[in-house]
Amino acid sequence: MQPPEPPSAGRAEVRIVAASPEVARQVAEVLRRCFDGTEQRSYPAGAEGGTRLHLTVDTTHTAEPARSWLVASRSSGQNRTQTDEA
Repeated sequence: MQPPEPPSAGRAEVRIVAASPEVARQVAEVLRRCFDGTEQRSYPAGAEGGTRLHLTVDTTHTAEPARSWLVASRSSGQNRTQTDEA
């Protein structure tokens, strides 16, 4: 299995895993208030239940609060992949 292609410049793929579809939608709504985004796609999150929600956000078109947060939190360039990420 090959890793997925990275999104185009200025875009980020977001994966939300939550205990319920409503919680996943609430998190996606917060992201949409800060960034332009695509239509969300949801999937079951495994045998225990829950929901996985996927969406793509455009980080080049942000609301003012998000822009100031993004500037303050620029990465140092180190790859920080979590152990449970593919």
